Amino acid sequence: MHRRSLLQGGVLALAAPRLALAQGNARTLRFVPQGNLATLDPIWSTTTIARNHGLLVYDTLFGLGKDFQARPQMAAAHEVSADGLTHAMTLRPELHFHDGEPVRARDCIASIARWSKRDVLGQRLAMLLEEMRPTADDRFEIILKKPWPGLAWALGKPSANICAIMPERIATTDPFTQITDPVGSGPFRFRRSQWVPGSLAAYERNPHYVPRDEPPDFLAGGKVVNFDRVEWHVMPDPATAAAALQANEVDWWETPLADLLPVLKRNGDIAVEVVNTAGALGMLRFNHLHPPFDNPAVRRAIFPAIDQRAFMQAALGEDTSLWTVPAGVFTPGTPLANAAGLEVLTGPRDPEAAKRALAAAGYRNQKVVILAPSDFPTLNALTEVCADTLRRIGMNVDLQAMDWGTLVQRRAKKEPPEQGGWNIFCTTWEGLDVSVPGSHQPLRGNGQEGWIGWATSPRREALRDAWFEAADQAAEKRIAEELQMLVWEEAPFIPLGLLRPPQAYRRSLTGLVTGGPPLFWGVKRG
Repeated sequence: MHRRSLLQGGVLALAAPRLALAQGNARTLRFVPQGNLATLDPIWSTTTIARNHGLLVYDTLFGLGKDFQARPQMAAAHEVSADGLTHAMTLRPELHFHDGEPVRARDCIASIARWSKRDVLGQRLAMLLEEMRPTADDRFEIILKKPWPGLAWALGKPSANICAIMPERIATTDPFTQITDPVGSGPFRFRRSQWVPGSLAAYERNPHYVPRDEPPDFLAGGKVVNFDRVEWHVMPDPATAAAALQANEVDWWETPLADLLPVLKRNGDIAVEVVNTAGALGMLRFNHLHPPFDNPAVRRAIFPAIDQRAFMQAALGEDTSLWTVPAGVFTPGTPLANAAGLEVLTGPRDPEAAKRALAAAGYRNQKVVILAPSDFPTLNALTEVCADTLRRIGMNVDLQAMDWGTLVQRRAKKEPPEQGGWNIFCTTWEGLDVSVPGSHQPLRGNGQEGWIGWATSPRREALRDAWFEAADQAAEKRIAEELQMLVWEEAPFIPLGLLRPPQAYRRSLTGLVTGGPPLFWGVKRG
């Protein structure tokens, strides 16, 4: 049976009943996100949805341009001492939070401190940090124990977790507790009173926001807002979303189902385009705290059964321009992607060998709880193939379906599966994040302090530290190869392929910012 048939209990006809959406006015942008906005905190969560929300509501000290180099954003100036230890930041004078209060140095310091507890590069800052101190209301210093040229890049990266600048009163919230007050200084204000989780999230233009007086440049430059309001309409049913887009009831759909792309492409009023050209690396993530995947031999045993092509076909169809296999530990096509040991995924697939390896590893039919996001078609497709793969090699699979918002909350639980925890989920990581060891969260081996799954590996941590100190790109490549070989040995996760899902939008929209996540400045109607 072709794996894609797992998803085809029947794609609903485009004539299916649609949500009753108003046509809206020209000043409202109607967007269908990839899933439900489950949390308002882009520090607490690593989900791309929380990140996308964060980029509307919060501004950052730096922003990456199209060349992925960091440029001042909230910062007016950034000076580095001759010894590389002191970074002095001066804020732009026109910065205000949504409540009208000016952005001050102490707000930035508190925000950086909170971010540094959760983000993969923020944790490196915490390790290198000597002191952060305000030197004026609009100026502060970050003093390091040793030079780190990548600090500005870390503060401006658009990936999980963004260094969102919040008021000090909010930024002092424990980073392991979700904030409930989404006041930022970004180009849009979140209308919390209108938020209906699972249905609608609404944003309005921030009247206090003053764009930089520069041309827009991805996440840098002038973030010029051309809409008074942005509405996120959550539509778990792809047929409903497709019908709404065709009927001009929504303007922009972030993740159209692959099966519906031919229909959308035939509509002359709709453009279908890969907006995030860096793509996202699909992966199967294990919970390392509980049996059976606390045993690396059990994790390794699954490799012979993994067919990356089947995962990609299930998620995005037969069009190979939308996905890439084989995919190793680092984003295919980037400088550190390599073939070291890749035959573990490219050799002949052998489910019977996986079965034997499971038995040798001591697997004794323990239940494997897999979390499946029923309202997130791409991830649900990866999850269905994962469950089918594990069943075929003799694992006792308990596939538990839930909406994405519930899954995000559930996967943060460290309790055993029988107490509400889990064993496996499938996800994607932005290609930019997983292109280098420094920002590659799934590679971390820092245990309970690390990313969900809580893998421990002193060896991977040591190699990651060595990458930061590498003298040249040749040294970086050697370290990347060693890390990849170590992933095949320790199996903190399994790469499933690189996805480049297209987005669909009404051709009346122009000025979309390409190269990364969906951004809501620059775009306009007509």
